[in-house]
Amino acid sequence: MTDATLRANVELELRWEPSIRGHLIGVSARRGVVELDGHVSSYYEKWGAERAAMRVAGVTSIASEIKVDLPDDRALTDEDIARTAAQHLASNVLVPETVKVKITEGLVTLTGSVNWQYQSDEAERVVRPLKGVKFVVNDLNVKPAVNSAVVKEDIQDALKRNAVVDAGNITVETSGSTVTLRGEVRSWVERKQAEDAAWSAPGVSKVKNDIAIV
Repeated sequence: MTDATLRANVELELRWEPSIRGHLIGVSARRGVVELDGHVSSYYEKWGAERAAMRVAGVTSIASEIKVDLPDDRALTDEDIARTAAQHLASNVLVPETVKVKITEGLVTLTGSVNWQYQSDEAERVVRPLKGVKFVVNDLNVKPAVNSAVVKEDIQDALKRNAVVDAGNITVETSGSTVTLRGEVRSWVERKQAEDAAWSAPGVSKVKNDIAIV
């Protein structure tokens, strides 16, 4: 696939995604690496644009230079954002009370410890679309008790069940609560599905995704 074709496909995908204004996003492509730039009015839109681009076949990585410019009439103080974020996190049954939030000039940092990766993902999902948020840093620590052999077997079984992933091309290595994935897949979607399967295994606190897209 040529760089021009890849760029055109990404532009079409951005315009197809209903949660973002794709015409505001500039796109360039070179050897599978796609650079996005432009200005959006929320972090959620920036995040959505990056995810939309990664869905396109042939994209191997994203360099995002998208800037979040909050409209003046909707700008909130850090205290306002912190209060809203704390309320949303507290009302979500999937997020434990150990999750803490800090706001600095619109930058949201999540800290604390959780027992499962899905709890960390859910906490980030909750704060991502809040008004006033410019960026989210997830520093939550997953601290489960693990059995490496069991974790490896669980992940291998999950990969075999997944209709999208060719499990025969992926190897799983475990070291404590860290999982390393290696091999080759055909698209970023397949690579992400394999990573999600690894994260879903009980006891996993870190996934190193070394799968190549070919």
